[in-house]
Amino acid sequence: MNPKPHVGIAKFEKDLEKRLHPRFLLNLPVEYYPIDSPGAAQGHTLNASQGGLMVCLRELFQKGQYISLKIFFSSGANLFTIGTKAEVMWADHKLGEDGNYRYGVRFVEISDDNLGKFKTFLDGLSPNLMV
Repeated sequence: MNPKPHVGIAKFEKDLEKRLHPRFLLNLPVEYYPIDSPGAAQGHTLNASQGGLMVCLRELFQKGQYISLKIFFSSGANLFTIGTKAEVMWADHKLGEDGNYRYGVRFVEISDDNLGKFKTFLDGLSPNLMV
């Protein structure tokens, strides 16, 4: 079962929110693999920001583990694939209804070019980025 695509902005209280960047409720396809593994698998995002993602993945990872990600998105008539190395910041090891685990990941290695493309994409989702 494929999740229904959605886009939105998650808004939080400024004094309570610790994130550096606004988060968008966003379903994007991702390809992932552990750093030491040649095999890739597919997952998707639940939300995204300039600094990281909440992702749904079939494989079990631990907090502090590093994974490689490819994120797929379109902006206007352009299709983009950006690669990044990410650190698992938190893990929900309760298996979801879709058979996936949820993770919060932080980008630790991303090229300036890829970060620029992703930031431009996120900035284009809403004219008023309110946190």
